[in-house]
Amino acid sequence: MTNLLIKDLKHTSPSDVVYNVEGWVRTKRDSKSVCFLEINDGTCLKGLQAVADKNVINADVLNKVSTGCSVLCTGKLVSSEGVGQDVELLLQKLEVIGLSPDSYPLQKKHHTLEYLREIAHLRARTNTIGATARIRSSASYAIHSFFQKNGFYYVNTPEITSSDAEGAGEMFQVTTLDLNNIPKTEDNNVDYSKDFFGKKAYLTVSGQLEGETYALALKNIYTFGPTFRAENSNTKRHLAEFWHIEPEMAFCTLEGDMDVAERFLKYVFKHVLENNEEDMDFFNKFVEPGVKEQIRHVSETPFGHITYTDAIKELEKKVDKFEFKPYWGCDIQTEHERFLAEEVFKGPVIVTDYPKEIKAFYMKVNDDDKTVRGMDVLVPRLGEIIGGSEREYRLDVLVKRLKDLNLKEEDYWWYLDLRRYGSVPHAGFGLGFERLIQYMTGMQNIRDVIPYPRAVGQAEF
Repeated sequence: MTNLLIKDLKHTSPSDVVYNVEGWVRTKRDSKSVCFLEINDGTCLKGLQAVADKNVINADVLNKVSTGCSVLCTGKLVSSEGVGQDVELLLQKLEVIGLSPDSYPLQKKHHTLEYLREIAHLRARTNTIGATARIRSSASYAIHSFFQKNGFYYVNTPEITSSDAEGAGEMFQVTTLDLNNIPKTEDNNVDYSKDFFGKKAYLTVSGQLEGETYALALKNIYTFGPTFRAENSNTKRHLAEFWHIEPEMAFCTLEGDMDVAERFLKYVFKHVLENNEEDMDFFNKFVEPGVKEQIRHVSETPFGHITYTDAIKELEKKVDKFEFKPYWGCDIQTEHERFLAEEVFKGPVIVTDYPKEIKAFYMKVNDDDKTVRGMDVLVPRLGEIIGGSEREYRLDVLVKRLKDLNLKEEDYWWYLDLRRYGSVPHAGFGLGFERLIQYMTGMQNIRDVIPYPRAVGQAEF
């Protein structure tokens, strides 16, 4: 007797081999002499049809079978006479493992994604969320594969930190102080010396700064883990907790950074297209028509390049098209990003050399002292998918940037040490994993591409 996953059984030839198939019942159709069950074990989109001859399978067992119940099916694969499958399982034995009463929330009908978020502990059993989870897993594998094949070392950076990598202040504070009895100093401020870490601590917004320390020892590293933003944005594009991919490369300039970013995206897209065809076909048909071809186009098209200054000139030519008027010095909006990718370049494009006032303190300042060696990768339909830069490796310039932004040198003493001891040009980029999955699947709400979304007012499960 052989155990196989349903994704493999569907592509197995009929034989006299007896298989054990475990899974959950998606549908049950009865006729006078036969009962048809669709069994799904989560390994593929469409399940396996199991055929129960009522002269073989006891009626009492079949009566227990309902949508959502778990079963162990034993039988042989035979050629299917029905439409939509090549083989089906002719049952010799059927065992109900776990019953599912009529109150099961996922009956055979359409459920909105809004409703499914209310039952996030069950929604992975649906086609849409199940397919998203499989693509998420496949893309995660591809991310590690790309970096490992290209000589990068995987580094785990801390989730709790005392440094604000972005300098934006939108951080979740971590404390063990009794909020009903907060210790105070003589001048009536919070006495953080009594806290667990003896100072203010936060959930990290990025592993970049710590990643740089390892890049300047191991040359090429990447981080891939959860990060947190206390940004009060209740939109379809923002999460308070998301997974972040951040490579860092020593002896690397902006040009090398852009090259790795382009090769990285193309590698992940091609992997998913080749290994998740059934799921991608589902999203292409039911979620975002044309998404497969869009992803393939990005994976096969050389990325365009344009400076921020020239991008603004292009946007100003069509100023009447935009809700937000573009001007030099503005932070480019999503509508601007999409216009550049969809209308100007008709494909992926990298925008470089942004005004230093709208970018983070760690980006290398250009000789004009107005712009920085930053870059954003823009793709059609989404806009920005990757943000990165060459890092400022000159100690005096970095200290000045911290002062200009009213950031305390003492909070970044260890980061500044990297510029004191064997400093080298280095660069890196970051992208949100959920934003990447959103783009590949066409899912409209980022809360539907992570198992348990955390957002403003939302921390269930």
